Amino acid sequence: MLSFKNRNLIVARLFLLSAIAAEVAGTTLMANASRGDSFQGYLLMAVALAASYYLLSQAIGQISIGIAYAVWEGIGLASLSLVSVLVFKEDLSGTELLGLALVMMGIVCVALGEES
Repeated sequence: MLSFKNRNLIVARLFLLSAIAAEVAGTTLMANASRGDSFQGYLLMAVALAASYYLLSQAIGQISIGIAYAVWEGIGLASLSLVSVLVFKEDLSGTELLGLALVMMGIVCVALGEES
């Protein structure tokens, strides 16, 4: 059985993952809106980014703000890079791929450090 503390940490991590998803959606909508100059696109972008910050604020109740923000930014950056390649057909150089790999390794180290 999960303790109350562990249950709260799981919920906080779900909030953090949801915040990341909302941030990626909002930033993707920003790229789409800027290409089509759509008011509706900008409105959806603003809603998604506001939701991301709200969800992040809920996560930091159980996860330290430094850790939550680092994970939010790092995974968001890697996810947006993937979206840029898959959706917008952009290319990443070897140096950019190396940088993303280092970011992901850093996130793993930060997350592991939080648990010890």
